[in-house]
Amino acid sequence: MRILTIGFEEEFVKKLEVELQKYFICIVDSAKDLYDATNFTDFRHYELIIVVDEGEKFALEKYSNDIKKKKRETKIIALTQNPKNQIQLFSIGIDDVIINYIDSAELIAARVLSNMRSLYGTRVDIGKMIIDIANKKILYDNKNVSLNGKTFDILAYLALREERVFSKDEIINALWEEPEYVSDNTVEVAINQIRKRLKSILGFQVIHTVRRRGYKFSY
Repeated sequence: MRILTIGFEEEFVKKLEVELQKYFICIVDSAKDLYDATNFTDFRHYELIIVVDEGEKFALEKYSNDIKKKKRETKIIALTQNPKNQIQLFSIGIDDVIINYIDSAELIAARVLSNMRSLYGTRVDIGKMIIDIANKKILYDNKNVSLNGKTFDILAYLALREERVFSKDEIINALWEEPEYVSDNTVEVAINQIRKRLKSILGFQVIHTVRRRGYKFSY
């Protein structure tokens, strides 16, 4: 999952990323303000945006509308110290509002979990095989299966979103730090490695190609 934070100090973003990675395989980008954020969202796709409310209603409303037009599924969480801003933030399309967060990375991560719970999971069972997402390992008949790095991340990303089709571009955006420098061929190679490794164990494929659309996890 790719997340964009807006308006946080750099050190706090690092703390937040640590907390978020307890729940998700994720990449966190950081923008200084809404203007800077457009430099990220013009080229990258995000499943979640976390923004500090600075009282600029028009700018935040426009930004929220632009994001939802680009990718309707993107959730936006706003943080504010003023309880009176809550209704206003919901009215401009914000999905959730955290009030008086007091710079708590743990609290924000927990709230993210409650909003993105459908993408959270500690394991996926496929017969005798277990994808242990929390510990980033795969077991078959209680024995370790070698599948590391981005190949594991791709498998986990698709497995948690079973039956949903993802394009190569979506996979790259979600799982690579600098997606602009990653080619479609990189995903193809990784998918082939996953298929080859798992079919030799299971005897059937779990990642399927949907013509002209991308890949999905199904078994």
